[in-house]
Amino acid sequence: MSEPTTEQPEAATPAEYSLRFPDSWWHLDLDPSTRDASIRRRIEAQVAKSPQLTRERVDGLIRNTRRIAREAHAQGALRASGMIRILRAGSGPLVLSATTVVLRITVPEGESEDLADLVMAAGVQLGTDAEGTGLPPGEVELVELPHAGAAGRISRIEDVDHQGKRVPTAVRHTLVPVPHTHDYLVIASFTPNVDLAEQFYEVFDAIAESLRFDGRADTSDAADTTDAAQGK
Repeated sequence: MSEPTTEQPEAATPAEYSLRFPDSWWHLDLDPSTRDASIRRRIEAQVAKSPQLTRERVDGLIRNTRRIAREAHAQGALRASGMIRILRAGSGPLVLSATTVVLRITVPEGESEDLADLVMAAGVQLGTDAEGTGLPPGEVELVELPHAGAAGRISRIEDVDHQGKRVPTAVRHTLVPVPHTHDYLVIASFTPNVDLAEQFYEVFDAIAESLRFDGRADTSDAADTTDAAQGK
């Protein structure tokens, strides 16, 4: 995993945050000048151990990962990380994949900055969005993160456009107030492996629960990432 850069923050803003990812996850290059080549190299290396994948599927993985990186960069993401694992299955290779994108957002002027209000509004919006789609309305809840305090958790299944095809995707967002600011850090995780949503949610929760704003990295052997928590 590539070492991220750390920028200097403004006064009174938490200098940095840290998140721990499983060892199998890798840092997704968001730089427009290098990301296409970087992503191709990374995925080619990942699938080299699984020659049962067709060239078409490999190219599809590359295109989809590039799309994720492109959209994350356009949203001003602080970072993105992902994983790909290929398993042998009776009907052919099973591709497991997931991505986590970290964003910092500012609540629009005139809207409540209270966490409970934001989560309640998200719940109402989820129900509205799900009407007529045949998809479940999703769930929202307030949770307590071990090192970062109160947070909102939003889970849903949504259709994501993939090369003109709607692909059901399991999504879990964790909204965390950034101390001493009016901003929120959003840890947005998703996977197209909807049948394994609950298992992936456990991984997404573990990543979110590792969040620290004081910059003190966990000294365990698991992969650790530290980035600036600066506004975007």
